This record gives sequence, C-alpha cells and structure tokens, in this order.
Amino acid sequence: MPEEPVIKGAAVAIGGALRADNDEVWGRIVQLAGGRGARFVVFGTASEDPEASAKQAVELLQRRGAVAEALPVAPKFGWVDLDKVVRDPALIAKVKAAKGVFFTGGLQERIVDVLQPGGQSTPMLDAIWDVYRRGGVVAGTSAGAAIMSKVMFRDAPSIVKVLKGQLQDGKQLDRGLGFVGPDVFVDQHFLKRGRFGRLIPAMRAKGYQLGLGVEENTAAVFKGDQVEIVGAAGALFIDLGAAQSDPGVAAFNLKGARVAYVEDGDKIDLKNRAVVPSPVKLRGQRLESGSPEFKPYYTEPRFVLDMLGDQMVANAMRYLIDSNQSEVKGLSFDLLPPEDDPLRELGFLFRLYKAPDSVGWSTDEFGGEQYTVINVRLDITPVRLPQPLFSPWTPP
Repeated sequence: MPEEPVIKGAAVAIGGALRADNDEVWGRIVQLAGGRGARFVVFGTASEDPEASAKQAVELLQRRGAVAEALPVAPKFGWVDLDKVVRDPALIAKVKAAKGVFFTGGLQERIVDVLQPGGQSTPMLDAIWDVYRRGGVVAGTSAGAAIMSKVMFRDAPSIVKVLKGQLQDGKQLDRGLGFVGPDVFVDQHFLKRGRFGRLIPAMRAKGYQLGLGVEENTAAVFKGDQVEIVGAAGALFIDLGAAQSDPGVAAFNLKGARVAYVEDGDKIDLKNRAVVPSPVKLRGQRLESGSPEFKPYYTEPRFVLDMLGDQMVANAMRYLIDSNQSEVKGLSFDLLPPEDDPLRELGFLFRLYKAPDSVGWSTDEFGGEQYTVINVRLDITPVRLPQPLFSPWTPP
C-alpha cells in the first residue's frame, strides 16, 4: 500500500465571526502562504451570498499584502454548472498557481457537496490538496473550519438533543474534507455556543479520542502534529483517551475526559497530547493546587445553571484552576421540552474537577486576565429534571 504524500502546508481552522481588524489571524494566513504577494483563491461556496462573502475575504487578504481572487464555485450562483466548474481547466489552473485557499462561512455541506459529491473527490478538490501538500495554506472560517476534519457536523439539532442521542450519519454528521487528518475532530463557534456538549458525544460515536473546538475570532493553525492558537479568544482541547462510559446507563454518560483551555500563543502537540503554554503565560502566575506558592483568587463553591451557555465552560475552568475548590458543577437541559418528548425530563450534569496533574497559568501582561488551563477532568452524568422546573410560589 503506497504511503500518503507528506503534507508540507498548514491548515487554519477559524472559529467563525472573524473580524476585519483581526490582523493577527489575517496576517498569519498570508504569512503562511509566503507573505506579501502570495496568491490566494477564495471560495464563497458555503455562503448564502457567495459574491459578497468572497469579495470581503478577497479585500481583507489584499489589505494584508496578498493577491487574491474569488472563484465562481457556489450553489447559490444559479448561472453556474457546478459539475463543469469543478472540472474547468482554467479555474483548476488558478487553484494550482495559488499558495493559499480560503473558504468563507455559511453552510459547510455546500462545500463538501460541491467539491466531494457522494464522497468522490473532484479535480478542483485535488488541486486544493496539491496546494496544501506542496506547502501552501488552506484556511476557512466557520463552515470553512467545519470541513477541516474527516467527520463534520452537517445539520446538528440543539446540543441537548445531541446529548440525548439524536445523532445520525448523513443528517447531523457527515464527511468533511479532512485537511487536519484523521485523528482530531474540529468544531467552531465553540465557546460562544457551548458546542463541547455536541462535540464530545460525536467524538464518542465516531471513535475520536481528540477534539478541538475553536472560539469565534480565533484560529487554530495545524502544521503536522503541531497546533498553535492565534487570535482574540481561545479553544478547548479534548482528550477522551482515558475516558470511560457505563453501557448499563441508558443515556449518554462519560467519566474522566481530559480537557484543556488554551489561548493565543499556546501550542498543542497532538502526537503527545500535550499543551505548551505561550511564553507570556509562563512568565505569569502558575496555578497549581498543593504548591506552596499557590494563592487562589476564588474561594466560594460554584454551580452553573447552564453549562452550555456563552463562555460558561471556559469561565468554569478558569474559576476552578484559580480557586481552592476541587470541582465546579453545572447542568444542561431543555427548559421548554415538547410535551410529546419521551426524554423531556432528561438533563445532564457536568462535573469539572482537578486531578493531580491539573495546572494553569494566568497573566495580565497585555491588559485583561488571560489563562491557560490543562489536565482538568470532566464527567457527564444523565440526571432527571422534573417538568415543570418551577411553579407559582405559595407562602407557607
């Protein structure tokens, strides 16, 4: 069996909502493609308005010194024969001449269905892979990040429904394009939308041990087994290698997942499953329970009513590592489940807790407090939440 060709390029998964003024991410994309003068092709394929979406990306790349061009490859272009355009020699030549490929946001299934219909690679997708293998960069935001792993979310329902088991191939899950390889599952809009609650069940269902959820306006730069976080927010690195589930419990459950919260400049070694904090973090305060130097900032117990809320899991991890508490717990449930839902009383308890190797770093060197938190453990337990959750108050 022939060996897979060595990939010399970089894949950049951006968590969505990438701001025009995020010079760090836009600049890194151009730098990875060779710097000023690097040629890019832009695909607005996923977008509802591909012309406007691609035009904006072209302008923002050019503002950082790139030479960029949008290609007319999108289902929303009614005048385009997609079957022909992905085989058009002139367009394929433009892709092969580029050092960078950029996918905009929208619906990720549009990208996959156009470039890899029925699971079969098209000449245009082959050309993109050629750019990547030769040392170019393949970058995408939102939907353009979802396609980066071999498995992606296609049209997932609410996160609680995923936890309740509504997860089917071809519906909620589908093939991605696999630029980051077979070993890590990538998701986006991650902390803002509490998507760790859907990523972990999907990882378990598809046999993944490693997952990376990238927050908005933030990028994960993949180069071989190394990942660097770049940008304004952070990401969650999930390792299910030692996690266990009880098959006797008739609902999703998990014990001992290892999770890390990482931010700008932090690096992940996927091969060794290790996080290396950025130099600025290492110059800051080390947060390790049991150390004589540890002076916890927080001292009160914390319980989160909606662990899937905006930034809640990241906030809980930062709180935990900088406190004298051993755990932080939180719930997730349907507040208004349908009357005919047989699982309407099923909710989930999340328990984040310290282990002997749990450690963090914090710094305010650049202004607001920044954290890196590694080796925190996570358990997910199904619980019963009687409906309705509340009723009118009557005085005793």
